[in-house]
Amino acid sequence: MVEHTSISGERRGLVARLLRESYAELLASNSLWKSEIDNWETYDRDVFNCPETVGFSLFLTRLDGCIAGFASWDLRQRPEYGVIGHNCILPEFRGQGLGKLQIVEVLRRLQTLGIRTAKVSTNDHPFFVPAQRMYTACGFREMRRIPWAGNPSAMIIEYEMALHAPSTADEG
Repeated sequence: MVEHTSISGERRGLVARLLRESYAELLASNSLWKSEIDNWETYDRDVFNCPETVGFSLFLTRLDGCIAGFASWDLRQRPEYGVIGHNCILPEFRGQGLGKLQIVEVLRRLQTLGIRTAKVSTNDHPFFVPAQRMYTACGFREMRRIPWAGNPSAMIIEYEMALHAPSTADEG
């Protein structure tokens, strides 16, 4: 059974650990990504230090009671748009459609809050090809590619989806 639960009651460090484990293959293959670890540690602190804001905009995904990953979003630009943040699944839980289920749940929550557009971005590195496919399968449209500040030879791919009507991600 899949459940989406709050971070309440969890230990500090959990979010950073989930990100490190989810991106372990990428971290091992390319030292440029190691600079993201500090960002993940900062994000983890923000989640636990600000449970009514940053911590509220995150859920853990559990499969049969085990934490399989998490998804997050940013509402600071509402109601115009919400930004989907991290959407990570631990390696041992991949290939079961949990990442897509997380996106569908985030979209549902954004719609409930009256958000008009959902935005999400990913990297053009081959590691992120499954994420790219998932976002388009959920109904997102690629809007643009911009150089990534962490590595100007890599690109960030930005996607958008209108939320004024139910999305195709809600079907099936």
